[in-house]
Amino acid sequence: MTRLLKTSGFLGLVVAMVVGLYQGYLFAVDTAPPFWVVNGHVHLGVLSILAIVTGFAVDALTIEGRLRRGISGPYLVGQWLLPGTWWVAFGTGNEALLSTIFLWGGCLIVAMSLMAWRVATEPTATTRTPSPGQ
Repeated sequence: MTRLLKTSGFLGLVVAMVVGLYQGYLFAVDTAPPFWVVNGHVHLGVLSILAIVTGFAVDALTIEGRLRRGISGPYLVGQWLLPGTWWVAFGTGNEALLSTIFLWGGCLIVAMSLMAWRVATEPTATTRTPSPGQ
């Protein structure tokens, strides 16, 4: 599941970069990008970087089983649906969708809370040494 988390992070960065180029194009033709395009771009970029970091941290802390899925699954949902909701809600004029941002943000909070709990309660989680060749 962490391969999916890391892949999602890099793919999210690709999408954020494409949106960034689109914003640059809009500036080049003297049109400011809408705030919701910028907002989604920033959120996806930051959340994608954190997805990569979280993927490596889950591996480094040897998190397994349900806890591993409980971190990765909600994080993936939040990473894509939080910025995606900005784009879809404003892009389609269906701003009622914005209330779902609290669900997607909650997914991210759950994932990070589980990571914090794991690090705080597992004494060996922070002292693992890399295996030879890493």
